[in-house]
Amino acid sequence: MPRESHEVVVIGGGPAGLSTALNLVRARRDVLVVDSNRPRHAATLVARGYLTRDGIAPLELRRIGREEVEAYDNGEVAFALAQSIEVSGAGFRVRATGVRGAADIDVVAQTVVLATGLQETLPAVPSIRAYYGTQLHSCVECDGYEKADAPLALIGETNDLAERAMLLTQWTDDLIVFTNAAGTVSDDDERVLARLGVRVERRAIDDVVGERGTMTGVRLVDGTVVERAGGFVRPLWTPSLAFASGLDLETDDDGYLLTDAHGRSSVPGVYAVGETTPPGPQQLIVAAGSGAVAAAAINRDLIGLAIDGAPGIAVL
Repeated sequence: MPRESHEVVVIGGGPAGLSTALNLVRARRDVLVVDSNRPRHAATLVARGYLTRDGIAPLELRRIGREEVEAYDNGEVAFALAQSIEVSGAGFRVRATGVRGAADIDVVAQTVVLATGLQETLPAVPSIRAYYGTQLHSCVECDGYEKADAPLALIGETNDLAERAMLLTQWTDDLIVFTNAAGTVSDDDERVLARLGVRVERRAIDDVVGERGTMTGVRLVDGTVVERAGGFVRPLWTPSLAFASGLDLETDDDGYLLTDAHGRSSVPGVYAVGETTPPGPQQLIVAAGSGAVAAAAINRDLIGLAIDGAPGIAVL
């Protein structure tokens, strides 16, 4: 059972949150990580591009990270879903509901780090989740290499589909963009893509099809099946921050938390790392790096040392 007060409470136990916690416990800070254990990448079997861990399962990476934090006497991880944060005296009161049989959390912290990542909504295609994380992925930089030279689909309904398609031409010269009848690829963008050998399919999608768990194509509403061996999906992403609504944190137009270069939010004592900050979705190693940067700033701020515009040395 977590103690009633901590120097730092980190909400979110992914690479960003655990990296923040690990660096802070090594700075001899008293840290509690509150983790709902519901990562958006739960369907992803393999993580790529993480130095020394290329090919590791994301859930295994999180498990190792939790163990490393808890190897220090001043580090603790609790499985709980954050419900609210409110200002309490000179700090913050954090409440969370226990998951997996764990106890509820009701603690006070001097500093809070938000690392809860994103919720994602996939295009409304019935069987898309059956292939998500295996044949279909959302991170081009993470999984493009494994899809190299294959006939791929890019499925989405957002205005950045053309940009993503151009990026994918680094890995394949056989790509079809499926807009699912959404007018999100302009005529000018379609002409640019055509010069790169990329076709835009504007008809609505009926479903993704396959055999024995392996994707074989995309079926359109008119019954046409376009053969594809896999590809990428562009979900809609929303920061998971409802529990922090009472703090009135400054966000951008897409709901991502605005911070300075060191993770400080618009509310003193509240920091944000990883995918809750612009530009949103990112590789795991980038998220972990943002946690290390924020941890250094938090430690200095708690001491009272100035760093890039933060308050100077406190007068005792």
